[in-house]
Amino acid sequence: MRIGELEKLTDTPARSLRYYEAQGLIVPRRLSNGYREYDDYLVDRVIQIRGLIDSGIPTRIIKQILPCLDKPREIVVEDADPELLTLLARERDRMTTRIECLARNRDAIDDYMKAVSEATAQHGTTSAA
Repeated sequence: MRIGELEKLTDTPARSLRYYEAQGLIVPRRLSNGYREYDDYLVDRVIQIRGLIDSGIPTRIIKQILPCLDKPREIVVEDADPELLTLLARERDRMTTRIECLARNRDAIDDYMKAVSEATAQHGTTSAA
């Protein structure tokens, strides 16, 4: 597929896709005319990359952990960098904190929606929700 199609399928700007390529996160094939050709598996890869970036993980770290995201997973431990492990632990803990916060917010929204629904049912009024 061409970059425009990958852009639409992943909701990722072409500029970001080119940046991912420059960082070595994705590798498109090059056609004889120089155009990039993206394989179908890159749709999931780009979505994974975006999720990691949105979580605050820098691309230099993403590049190192990408093999762990593949199926089958390829985890290389022979040359594990202690600094990287420390950074990953910190990022994991930060993600856990964000997940807990999101879960609390989701639960609060659920509670609010339930209260509104119950009040509406008791009073026979309609709501905009």
